[in-house]
Amino acid sequence: MPTIYLSPSTQQANLYVTDGNSEEYYMNKIADAMEPYLRSSGIKYVRNTPQMTAATSIAQSNAGDYDAHIALHSNAAPEGRYGTVRGSDVYFYPYSSNSRRLADIIAANLKEIYPLPERVRAVPTTFLGEVTRTRAPAVLIEFAYHDNVEDATWIQENITPIAENVVLSLTEFFDIPFITPQQVRIGTVNLTSGNLNIRSKPSLTAPVIATIPNGAKVTVYSQYDGWYVVGYENIVGYVSSRFVAV
Repeated sequence: MPTIYLSPSTQQANLYVTDGNSEEYYMNKIADAMEPYLRSSGIKYVRNTPQMTAATSIAQSNAGDYDAHIALHSNAAPEGRYGTVRGSDVYFYPYSSNSRRLADIIAANLKEIYPLPERVRAVPTTFLGEVTRTRAPAVLIEFAYHDNVEDATWIQENITPIAENVVLSLTEFFDIPFITPQQVRIGTVNLTSGNLNIRSKPSLTAPVIATIPNGAKVTVYSQYDGWYVVGYENIVGYVSSRFVAV
């Protein structure tokens, strides 16, 4: 199953025109809201902390083995245009086909929820470090302009829909089902013999990524079409729900 590095902004000085809270504050709220959607959809994640910087976030990301690096930000207009610009920009590295593909998917889905869909775009960059200096395919999402009242209000009032939308895009990118959050339960593997296969997708033809012995406890994150998304010994994947008692 895929693993992402989730990097909400650490910029405390960028204040929202509406209430004075920071870009860091709201991007971490979006990251918080993403977590249950990530777990239910079977996407593992490691996340930076507010005490980190962009540089240390890049370093931590590059020290691991991630399938994507997702940076969450809000934008501000340049001097002279403060408060007058609106839109969502999804930055990608033009020399990475996966970075471009992920940005295109995110932008297409953001058009469905951002109030001005014609102002949502995927934008190439060779300057932003969290896009150009990461080992994993990376995107940096500027959801909207925090110096614009309408845009800032849109972010504040749509934390969960934004989070859901980004995770939906990730499931499309990884070609796995999008599963809304469900109650997390503990299950027990119940077999007559052998071990239970953990697969990368909910299909008997999907690759087996690990096995679980009979009687083992697993964390059940969600259910999908006769399959459970489970966690076992730091492995996340799909198992047939027939063989897990919850």
